[in-house]
Amino acid sequence: MKLLDSSGLRAAGKVIAVHINYPSRAAQRGRTPQQPSYFLKPSSSLALTDLAVERPAGCELLAFEGEIALIIGTPARRVSISDAWKHVAWVTAGNDLGVYDLRYADKGSNLRSKGGDGFTPVGPGLIPADEVDPAALRIRTWHNGAPVQDDTTADLLFPFARLVADLSQLLTLETGDIILTGTPAGASVAVPGDVVEVEVTTTDGRLATGRLATRMTDGTRPLEGFGAQPKADDVQREEAYGSPEAAGLSPRTSALTPELKEKLERVATATLSSQLRKRGLNNVSIDGLTSTRPDRRVVGLARTLRYVPNREDLFQAHGGGYNAQKRAVDSVNEGEILVMEARGEKGTGTIGDILALRAQVRGAAAIITDGGVRDFAAVAAMEIPTYYANPHPAVLGRRHIPWDIDITIACGGTTVQPGDIIVADADGILVIPPALAEELAEDSLTQEREEEFIAGMVREGHSVDGLYPMNAAWRARYEEQDAGSAHG
Repeated sequence: MKLLDSSGLRAAGKVIAVHINYPSRAAQRGRTPQQPSYFLKPSSSLALTDLAVERPAGCELLAFEGEIALIIGTPARRVSISDAWKHVAWVTAGNDLGVYDLRYADKGSNLRSKGGDGFTPVGPGLIPADEVDPAALRIRTWHNGAPVQDDTTADLLFPFARLVADLSQLLTLETGDIILTGTPAGASVAVPGDVVEVEVTTTDGRLATGRLATRMTDGTRPLEGFGAQPKADDVQREEAYGSPEAAGLSPRTSALTPELKEKLERVATATLSSQLRKRGLNNVSIDGLTSTRPDRRVVGLARTLRYVPNREDLFQAHGGGYNAQKRAVDSVNEGEILVMEARGEKGTGTIGDILALRAQVRGAAAIITDGGVRDFAAVAAMEIPTYYANPHPAVLGRRHIPWDIDITIACGGTTVQPGDIIVADADGILVIPPALAEELAEDSLTQEREEEFIAGMVREGHSVDGLYPMNAAWRARYEEQDAGSAHG
C-alpha cells in the first residue's frame, strides 16, 4: 500500500467538497439535492493522519464527517462522464471537519467553519483508482472506537465520475487536486480528547487505506474581536449532531401534533370539506382516485414527488439510478403521505410493489398518485393504503420522468405543498393548510355533534323544515341538550 506523504499534500492546489451525496445523509437532513453542489476548502486545511486538530477557543460544535477523497492524477477540463474516472489517480480517506459555531458567518462559503488549519485530514494509504470500481467502495468512521458511519458508494446521488465531469465543465481539475465526495449519515460532534478514525476499503475488503486517525484538542487562544465570534444555537446543534435527539434537544414539533391527528381522525372528510368551504377554500380535494383500503381513514403530512412527461434524452439523465422516485420513497418518514403528481396520465405506472413496500416499511401512512399503479394485486394486498387512478403494467419510461421531490405539485386537480395535512376516507381526499387545521378540527367536531342531534330528531319523526339547518328554536333546544351532556 502506498502511503500519502507531505509532498502529496503540497501538490493539492484545490480541495473541493460536495455538500450532500449519500441517500442516508439526505434522509437525515430532510433534503435531497437534484444536482451536486460544492464548496472550496483551502489547501492549508490539509493534514496527514495521527494529527491533533484544535477546536477553536470558545467553540462548542466541532463536527466530523468521514468521506472518500479522490486525488486527481491528470488534468481534467470539459471531460465526459464516461472518461472522467480516468483522470482520478488515487482514492483515500478524508475527514471534513468543521465548527458549526462559525457557520452563520460564512454565507454558504464554509470558509471560516471548515477552512481551519488541519480541518481536512486525509490518508494514510492510497488506493489506485484504476484498480477499483468507484461504485464498490465502503466508507467507515469510528468515534472513540465505536462505529458511527458505515455506507457504500453503490447508490450515491451523484456517482464519482459525474462529480469529476461536472466540475470539469467550468474549471480545470489539476494534478493533485482533492475532491471530498460527501459523507453518509452518522456524522456528529467530537470534543477535546476524542479520537475519530476513518477508513475506505473496497466492498470486498481487497484494498484498504488504513485508518485515518485524528485527535481533537481544545484551543486556548480566543479569536480576536475584529472578526465573527463563535455563536451556537439549537439549529446549528441539530445540524452538527445530525438530529435533535442526538443533540439532546426536543424533537422538532410538527403542525400535526398527536392531539390534532386524533381530532382529525374522528371527523369525516365531508364535514371537513364543508368547514373548508365556509373559509372560502373550494379547491382542496384530490379527485378521481380509488383506494386500495377504502375502509381506512388516513391522516398525515404530505411529502411530494413530481413526474414530468417523458423525453428520451432527459430520461437518460433523470430516470435511471437513484432517481427522484427512489429518493422520495427512501426518505418518506413515519406518518407521512407520499403524494405524486402524474398529470392524471393513466398510461403507465408511477409506483409498484417494491417501492410501495419500501414506503410501508418506512412507516408511511399512505401513497397517493393521480397516475397508474404497477403490480396492482401485490400493492392492493399491502397494509399501506394506496390511492390511484388505475392499474397499469408499464414502467415509468413509457410516459413519465421522475423529476423532483419536496416541491409544490398538482395532484388530482388541486395543489399540494410539502407539509400540508392530508385527510382521506371513503368520501375522498382533502388537503388542509396546516395553519387552519386546529380551528378546522374543532369546528368540524362541533358540526358533527350538531348533525348527530339533527339525525336523532329526524329518527324521532320531526320534519327537516327548520331543523336542518336549525332555526333559533331548534338551536336553543340543541344547546340545552348539549350543555346537559357536557355536565353529565
